[in-house]
Amino acid sequence: MAGYFSIFLVLLTLGSGLIWLIDHFMFAPKRQQRIALAQNAAGGELDEETAALIAPEPSITETAKSIFPMIAAITIFRSFIFEPFQIPSGSMMPTLLVGDFILVQKYSYGIKDPIWRTQLVDVDEPERGDIVVFKYPLDERIDYIKRAIGLPGDKIVYRNKHLYIQPKCEEGVEQQGNLLCNEYNKIDMEILNSDEFKQGSMNLVRLEENLSPLNHNILINPEALEMKGRYYQQPGTRSDEWVVPADHYFMMGDNRDNSQDSRFWGFVPKENLVGKAVFIWMSFEFENGPDDFLPGWVPTGVRFERLGNIQ
Repeated sequence: MAGYFSIFLVLLTLGSGLIWLIDHFMFAPKRQQRIALAQNAAGGELDEETAALIAPEPSITETAKSIFPMIAAITIFRSFIFEPFQIPSGSMMPTLLVGDFILVQKYSYGIKDPIWRTQLVDVDEPERGDIVVFKYPLDERIDYIKRAIGLPGDKIVYRNKHLYIQPKCEEGVEQQGNLLCNEYNKIDMEILNSDEFKQGSMNLVRLEENLSPLNHNILINPEALEMKGRYYQQPGTRSDEWVVPADHYFMMGDNRDNSQDSRFWGFVPKENLVGKAVFIWMSFEFENGPDDFLPGWVPTGVRFERLGNIQ
C-alpha cells in the first residue's frame, strides 16, 4: 500500500504542476489580453470581481495552483527525507510495539526514485544493529521492518536460541567492534525480566543482547521449539547456518520466537532497502493488547513514554 501511495503522490504532483505550467504559458496570457481589452474599452482599471467574470480562471487550474506547492513538498519529504510507518505486528517487540508510529529516514542507505526505486545517489550501508524497513523479498508490495544482524560476507548461526556471528573482516583486521574476526562469536545476552511480556499463557524472557556496536533488547519464549525444518536452506550450509551474499543482508526480529525473518525466507537485497527507523513520534495502546490488535480499533491511550529515538 505504501508503494501505491507513493505513486499516487508523484502522479498528483506531476499532474497539478503540469496543469499549472500549461495554464501559465498558454492560457493565462490570453486571459490577460481579454482583461486588457476590457480595461481599454472601459477607460480604466477593472476590479478583481469584474476581471474574473470577463476572463474566469478554470476551476481545475485554480485547484492545481493551490495544491501543487503543498503536494510537492509532501512528496519530496516523504520520498527522499522521512516517511511515516505504523508497526503492524509484534515481531519487533520489545523495541517496537503494535501501535507505535515511526519515522523512517529514507536517505540513510541511498536516495531512490519513488516509483521505480532506482538508486540515484549512494549514501551509506546498513550497520549491524540498525532497524531497517525494506521491501519483503517474496512480495515487494509489502514493507517489513527488522534488525540488520548479518552484513555482506558475514557467517550467521542461530542455534538453541543463541546467535553466533563470524564477521567478514578486511585483511589484517583482527576485530570488528566487539566481534573477533575468523571465528564465530557467541553474542552475549543478559536476562532483564521474565514477567513483562506474555504470548498466550507463556511468559517471554526479556534479555539485553550485546550486538556490536550497540546493545538492544530481545524477547525469547523458552518453551517455543526452534523450527529448523522451516528455515531457509542455503546451499552448502547447515539448516541453522547462513553466509550472507554480497550486497545482501540478514534480518531478524527482536521477538525471536514470533518473527518471520531471514531465518525463514533468506536475505534482503540492497535494492530492497527503504530506510532506517529512527524515531517514534506517536504510540497508542489498545484495550485488548497487541495480540488482539486489528486495524481500525479505537486506541484507549497514548504511551507518551515511548516517544523518542529508537534504540
